Amino acid sequence: MGDRAGWGWRCDGGDATKPGVEPHDLELSPRQVAEVESAALTVYIKGVQPAVDQAVQQNAADRGFDAASVVQTIPATGVDEHGHGEEEHGHGEEAGGEHADEAGHEAEGEGHEEAVSYDPHIWLDPSRLATVATKLGERLAAADPAHAQGYRQRAAATATELGTLDAELKKGLSSCSGHAIVTSHTAFGYLANRYGLEQVGISGIDPDSEPSPARLAEVAKVAKQEKVTTIFTEALVSPKVAEVLAQEVGAKTAVLDPIESKPASGDYLSAMRQNLTELRTALGCS
Repeated sequence: MGDRAGWGWRCDGGDATKPGVEPHDLELSPRQVAEVESAALTVYIKGVQPAVDQAVQQNAADRGFDAASVVQTIPATGVDEHGHGEEEHGHGEEAGGEHADEAGHEAEGEGHEEAVSYDPHIWLDPSRLATVATKLGERLAAADPAHAQGYRQRAAATATELGTLDAELKKGLSSCSGHAIVTSHTAFGYLANRYGLEQVGISGIDPDSEPSPARLAEVAKVAKQEKVTTIFTEALVSPKVAEVLAQEVGAKTAVLDPIESKPASGDYLSAMRQNLTELRTALGCS
């Protein structure tokens, strides 16, 4: 089924983003664009990599599989003004057909991921990713009937693995003394939504955006009120702002991986389990 984080993945197994590379600023080479054009299927999430979105639209519109179109999405902010998870929006097939709410996929605002109105980080909820795996298996089976059974079997196996991971996260985060997670950018809305957490992003959904002094003061206030012990940084985003904030509120820092590119070691499953370990420590889970 390809990499389980599943964006920019071609059906021949290629991946546009290399490990440890920030995906939002990806620029495709002419060779990569040609590969998209020749691929039988390109799997991507609209809004993560504008260059991939454009390449699919211009060269493979009838051979693209936008994973965000088959699941329920949440708004691009990921949180409301109080840091609580937003209600889900029905952009996917579950809400009435592929791109049922096409308005949710149109450009709004500025920045990389803000080119769409929904939060594209759907892979941070394993249950949604399991739906993607199942739908992708059906899409491949329809495109290549001779090998349909194999596609469906691999999709089912992937969905089972993701179901197991989902159960581990539910159990591991079910009994915690804290529920607020302060993150470098607002990438963890789906994780918070699924497991009953409250995301407080230092910056918005675009990791390159700079938080205003007012936003930093607000986050610091919430962190103190919620007795937050850990400010989460990311491997691909500068930790400087998070480190200053942690010092101000008397917290430590730890890495919470949004898995926006392939892990340098391990895979999606191991990266999510490492995230679970970090969250359990930070939230005082028993």
